[in-house]
Amino acid sequence: MEPENILKMEGISISFPGVKALDNVAFTLRKGEIHALMGENGAGKSTLVKVITGVYEKDTGNITIDGQPIHFKSPQEAQNSGIGTVYQEITLCPNLTVAENMFIGRGHYSFVHWKHMNEKAAQLLDSLGIPASPGQELSSCSLAVQQMIAIARAVDMDCKILILDEPTSSLDEDEVKKLFVLMGELKARGVGIIFITHFLEQVYEITDRITVLRNGKLIGEYETDSLPQIELISKMMGKALEEISEIEKLAPDASGQCVPVFEASALSSDAGVRPFNFTIQKGEVNGFAGLLGSGRSESARAIFAADKVTGGEVRIKGQRVKIRTPLNAMKRGIGYLPEDRKGDGIIAELSVRDNIILALQVLKGFFKPLSQKQAQDFADEYIKKLNIKTPTADTPIKSLSGGNQQKVILARWLLTHPDYLILDEPTRGIDVGTKVEIQKLVLGLASEGMSLTFISSEIDEMTRTCSRLIVMKDREIVGELTGANLTENDVMHVIAQGGI
Repeated sequence: MEPENILKMEGISISFPGVKALDNVAFTLRKGEIHALMGENGAGKSTLVKVITGVYEKDTGNITIDGQPIHFKSPQEAQNSGIGTVYQEITLCPNLTVAENMFIGRGHYSFVHWKHMNEKAAQLLDSLGIPASPGQELSSCSLAVQQMIAIARAVDMDCKILILDEPTSSLDEDEVKKLFVLMGELKARGVGIIFITHFLEQVYEITDRITVLRNGKLIGEYETDSLPQIELISKMMGKALEEISEIEKLAPDASGQCVPVFEASALSSDAGVRPFNFTIQKGEVNGFAGLLGSGRSESARAIFAADKVTGGEVRIKGQRVKIRTPLNAMKRGIGYLPEDRKGDGIIAELSVRDNIILALQVLKGFFKPLSQKQAQDFADEYIKKLNIKTPTADTPIKSLSGGNQQKVILARWLLTHPDYLILDEPTRGIDVGTKVEIQKLVLGLASEGMSLTFISSEIDEMTRTCSRLIVMKDREIVGELTGANLTENDVMHVIAQGGI
């Protein structure tokens, strides 16, 4: 018997000035399935979701829900028809209670029956196995629980279709498992779930089918079990398998084994990382590995003095120096791409050009501004060098995809020509193709003599990119791996055992 389609889209096309965002795309969602919508940044995933949810009007094509033709003119109409959406950034109110967040926007507060609202919230939380109480302030809940509450809010609106856009990007492994349990329960109730993620392992763990988009076109629809991961990557990127695997053949050049480029002894900061020793050689790519909360980011921030340094000694090329502020670090040839791209990286309202020249302008001093021609030349050079996809250098950076925003921040630091560059989660939340580009760029910079520290929550990415890993647990270093010992299993063993 043919599975029942709850959502069917055929011939969907939509154009914006100068861009065909979707070109004759088809998509189906079955009742009670989890369906991955995959593609690189700019592939058309977000546009397709916005068509489904009534944010954008399609130019051509047909959409049916439960066999009935629909034409949403607003997100409210889509919501009223049983489509719930939970985005990567949680759009709830942390100062309100769990129950208030679940029912906010449904009537005026003066007419709310608080007892009934709390009772209904308690029933829904209990039925979905969400560990929170109705009267609890949302801010006291973990990020994972907040994500589940956002899902509960969507589900309570007579949800037939649930769209989850990067729901796991900020969750640790245990929190992801809890979320997957919730998704499984919703699937069993007959809810159709569209799951958008950049974590390929999660796609194969939780989904039933996969639809791949590339450059606004449908590449294909596949049963998850029948599509090997390497083929999925190939279809998303539009490149041959050998080309994707090429990065495996590259190796960082750990040359210059004399005086370290950077050396720290008993370095500590007010972020709680325990005093640690650290060195990096010219042309080396090393990394801090560990689970979320292990102290890997705090260690990187201590090196750059992004957190207040509370102790330790630093030497650069053998010379003892004081680094107490990020500006001190920058003047000593250190660059730092932060973990939080949106909060600490981009200046959203500024143009791509202004974001690229920012670090260089800080080094020169704001009383010695770059000329307009210099700024434009630098921007054009790095837009081309890093293949940044942007209409112009004047485009606000907030309009770019996550991967292209990340490339802009990389360009910002490369423009300062650092001797030592720290990259904290440079590939988080970006598409597979851009991940490979950034990994190749890192190894290319190392081969030219730059020293780099690379931090990622994806251990396979770390073992592929780094020649040495410093393993952390509970905010202290518990081991160091190189050579044949540099494997995922070895990293996990050191983390589990608390040492080699």
